[in-house]
Amino acid sequence: MIDRGTCKTMLRESARLMLEHAERLSDIDSRFGDGDHGITVTKIAKLVNERIEAWDDASIKDFLDDLGMDVMAVRGGSAGPLYGTLIGGLGAQLGDDENELSADAVRRMFAGCLAEMQDITTAQVGDKTMMDALIPAVKAAQACAAPDDGPVDVLMAAAEAAEEGARASEGFASKFGRARSYGDRTIGTPDAGAVSTSLFLRGLANGASLPRS
Repeated sequence: MIDRGTCKTMLRESARLMLEHAERLSDIDSRFGDGDHGITVTKIAKLVNERIEAWDDASIKDFLDDLGMDVMAVRGGSAGPLYGTLIGGLGAQLGDDENELSADAVRRMFAGCLAEMQDITTAQVGDKTMMDALIPAVKAAQACAAPDDGPVDVLMAAAEAAEEGARASEGFASKFGRARSYGDRTIGTPDAGAVSTSLFLRGLANGASLPRS
């Protein structure tokens, strides 16, 4: 089971990975975008760490909802609203007092996250956006439903699928954002949002396996 302490470790690990790869994310984004994705992701990661330190007795659901709202306000293009929706969505299908998360709860976290994202974007796999990582991750999480699959198994399956999706985005032409104007020239470069999403989800998975602090 995943409790609030483990959730803190998971989010810290996500923030750590995003900070570690910020320069790479900006480099990817600079090829066909504004080149600031790593800068915005850095702001988001630092905010996540700040909010974790202030997490008191709020439930997991309430913390994720509040964190999502805070992230939405991060300035830097669409990344703030998108990540705010993603993070807040993780708590959308959790119960108000559900502070020990089973494998089923983690699957609901992913389902809620995708539902919230689909309320604000029509992007699908193949459109070269963060959804190229998120949608496969959610599908993998839902498929990880064997009787002996625990919450960490679900998270690991989702992280692996997200990484595969981010790599696959190299083969797509951009259909959203500024990069859309470059069309087929974007083929061969992964989507920065898909890569950062895969890092965020890998952090959650790895963090669930680390000792909590």
